[in-house]
Amino acid sequence: MIYRPVPARLPVPAGIGRLLVLTTVFICAACGLVYELELVALASYLIGDSVTQASVVLSVMVFAMGVGSLLAKRLRARAALGFAAVEAVLALAGGLSAMALYACFAWYGRAWPALVGFSLLIGVLTGAEVPLLMTLIQRIRRQDAGGAVADLFAADYVGALVGGLAFPFLLLPVLGQLTGALVTGAVNAVAGGALVLWLFRGDLSARARWAVMAANGLVLALLALCSALSGPFERAARQAVYGADVRVAVRTGMKEVVLTGGDAGGRPPALFLDGRLRAAGEPSRYHEALVRPAMAGPRRRVLVLGGGDGIAVHEVLRYGGVAAVTVVDPDATVVRLARTDARFVRLNGRAYEDPRVAVVHADPFEWLRARIPEGPGRAYDVVVCDLPGPEGTGGAKLYSQEFYGLVARQLGDEGRLVVHAGRVGEVPDVRHDIRTVDATVRSVGLCTRPYRTAGTGGGWAFVLAGRSRAGVPDGVRALEGGGAAPSTLMHPRYGE
Repeated sequence: MIYRPVPARLPVPAGIGRLLVLTTVFICAACGLVYELELVALASYLIGDSVTQASVVLSVMVFAMGVGSLLAKRLRARAALGFAAVEAVLALAGGLSAMALYACFAWYGRAWPALVGFSLLIGVLTGAEVPLLMTLIQRIRRQDAGGAVADLFAADYVGALVGGLAFPFLLLPVLGQLTGALVTGAVNAVAGGALVLWLFRGDLSARARWAVMAANGLVLALLALCSALSGPFERAARQAVYGADVRVAVRTGMKEVVLTGGDAGGRPPALFLDGRLRAAGEPSRYHEALVRPAMAGPRRRVLVLGGGDGIAVHEVLRYGGVAAVTVVDPDATVVRLARTDARFVRLNGRAYEDPRVAVVHADPFEWLRARIPEGPGRAYDVVVCDLPGPEGTGGAKLYSQEFYGLVARQLGDEGRLVVHAGRVGEVPDVRHDIRTVDATVRSVGLCTRPYRTAGTGGGWAFVLAGRSRAGVPDGVRALEGGGAAPSTLMHPRYGE
């Protein structure tokens, strides 16, 4: 049986009615893409491996949108009421998705089930929008199916563009993850509810109108309440992850920086970057193991890539003969905290107050590509790669063959390079990543020697490299390298 929409009784001319429907399509599409990006971004922060998270969210949501489109066929006879219900549930689910994902990670240690569940739910509801809106726009003024689809999808795609640009440039820096999702949900609820309650109010009985108003009012009240409680919620979640003595918690746009402890009589200060412990107490075992092997030799000029917290710089400055240290880190917020926060200063020993230290705020890859060595006097004796690992956002680029090729041309004849290669544990793909780092450094013509040091959860792995055979000093344990192919920009091999 072919469904034929009944013409709607509108309070405005048909042309204005179509414009209002297309405007609602635009707003809903923008909100839908924001929900999608929120899930991808938060999952990459909490779980890591942004490529996998994006692939899971996008594929699950696209599949669920198809399911939602099929399910929406049953609602076409009451398209206005069905659309109002879909938008109310979508606004609530999308608005609360970031908070729910963070809660699952903080209190249960598993964000995957929430990620897949919300991707499915939001995808089904987003997919149900288009058939219902198509029915509503055809009820305003009948037109050929091709023309109606073209108008609808034009508004949808433009809305998606606006939502996609608003997320990184407006919502994330101004409101943050949690509040940004809640505000988006409120906009979604208002747009869907207003369209039905005003433009299509003739399709609703008095009881249905009250039900729509009550549902949207409840959704907006819940979103407002969660927005008011977002600050206490974040503090409670951080305490669940890091303990009760969180002193500094900053989302810089590139990473989450958390500093705990540091009070007199309490725990020593500990630094976490994106949930990973990078330093605890004084001295830092990780930074000692990173820096000490590379400093055994000429060390007049030292380059630190990453390491904006200044702790690796502090370790470098403890050795005699260091004349200049250049730090290249894109995150100005971390460097500012490392210069000014008393607990940070305690961890890095006031490294940035040393006149030998110069800081450049730039992407290490781009900085290396733009810097052409100007003779032996401009080459570096030591390069320290204090980078978070190949699994983070953009991490594979800074652990690629191309990156190490750029590093190698900055080294002097007796220069050494040391790379943080990840945590040492029993997980097979972690061991594969360590071997991949070693193979990638060797692929640019450097001699390597992987080694490890003990630490909480198994310790850390490093790769020491140089133009001549690099040795591992006493106090650290050599690791077996090789057995893996190098990673390149076009074929990243980490996590395979």
